[in-house]
Amino acid sequence: MAGKFEGLSDLEWKLFEDVMTEKGEKRERGMPHAPFRHVLNTLMYVLITGCRWCDVPKGEIWASKSSAHRWLMRWQTDGTLAQLQARILGIASEKGLINWNYGAVDGSFSPWQRRW
Repeated sequence: MAGKFEGLSDLEWKLFEDVMTEKGEKRERGMPHAPFRHVLNTLMYVLITGCRWCDVPKGEIWASKSSAHRWLMRWQTDGTLAQLQARILGIASEKGLINWNYGAVDGSFSPWQRRW
C-alpha cells in the first residue's frame, strides 16, 4: 500500500468544508445521504492507499463504496473535485511542499499504439 490514512482531522476538514456547500437532493425513499466528510475520508483513503473500491474500510467515519463513488462522479462533473484539488495544491505550494522544477510523465497508459 502506498500510505496510511485514518480520516481527516478537524483542521483538515475545515479546509474543505466550505467547498462542500451543496446538499444532495432529497430522496423520497432509502437511506439519507452520507455526510460529505465521510465521503471525502473514503475518497482520500482510496487515493492515498491505492486500494480497490471493494477494499474501502467500513465504520462510522467512512462512506460506503457506492456512495463515495457516486459523489466522486458528481463532484467531477460539477467542478467540486477541481476546487478541492486547487485548494490542496495551493496550500501545498504556499508551504513549499511541492518542487515545481521536477515532474514525471508516465506514458504506460498512452492511447497511442506501439509500432515495433
